[in-house]
Amino acid sequence: MSTTSLSLPGGTWTLGDLEVTRFGYGAMQLAGPWVMGPPADRKEALAVLREAVDLGITHIDTSDAYGPRFTNELIHEALHPYSDSLRIVTKVGATRDEQGGWPTARRPEDLRRQVHDNLRSLRLEALDLVNLRLGNAEGPQPGSLAESFEALVELRQEGLIRHLGVSNATEEQVVEAQRIAPIVCVQNMYNLAHRHDDELVDRLAAEGVAYVPFFPLGGFTPLQSSALAAVAARLEAAPMSVALAWLLRRSPNMLLIPGTSSVAHLRENIAGSGLSLSMEDLAELDGIGRSNTV
Repeated sequence: MSTTSLSLPGGTWTLGDLEVTRFGYGAMQLAGPWVMGPPADRKEALAVLREAVDLGITHIDTSDAYGPRFTNELIHEALHPYSDSLRIVTKVGATRDEQGGWPTARRPEDLRRQVHDNLRSLRLEALDLVNLRLGNAEGPQPGSLAESFEALVELRQEGLIRHLGVSNATEEQVVEAQRIAPIVCVQNMYNLAHRHDDELVDRLAAEGVAYVPFFPLGGFTPLQSSALAAVAARLEAAPMSVALAWLLRRSPNMLLIPGTSSVAHLRENIAGSGLSLSMEDLAELDGIGRSNTV
């Protein structure tokens, strides 16, 4: 239980008919090394989940592939029975092999099995939101998603899924998905240094569709960005806190899911992302992506 109150930054966003906090929690890091096996500290992992909810977070991102199964089992153990306000978002489209790889699994029968696996491990009758994971570890890859996405639409029609999204997708795949059925979010790689989805972020915001950056702090080391270091020094804040605060300011449809296996780090992320950034700060930070000198 939280002993010191924190103000959760960013307010809320509505995914279809589901209201969530814009500052969420990504559960991937609760699994063991390389997202395989149990956590190094199970007690702390459970405490992180409970602290997240105690602090007001209502958006938890997970997948039965994390562990596999360990992360979802931790969520169930820590938080079930779930609060009516808690929204658990999961992902399908890849499985795990013994070497820790992420082999693609996007055939209709694969997706049906994964949806049922998530339902079973989370002990839910329906999943709030399921993202279809596309591409591979190298990033988005071109190609039609129709067969896979239509399989998820069928599962939604059966009442097993409430809302749909896509992850690791090209802009063309996002458009293709929207032609098939409504989506409520896109989850792609995006941060201060990786701004390839800028136009997509803005279009989705105008359409009321959320954008969820994964690895939001990855792709560059703060020490490699003089602009980020300068702003952080001026604000007497950690560079990663500044990077999170920038994401929340970037667009109202931006939902954050930074992950951690530490209660202290969770609280640091929340406090840091609430930093106030001036127009001067924002101009300097925006220059990182434009110049690509990181």
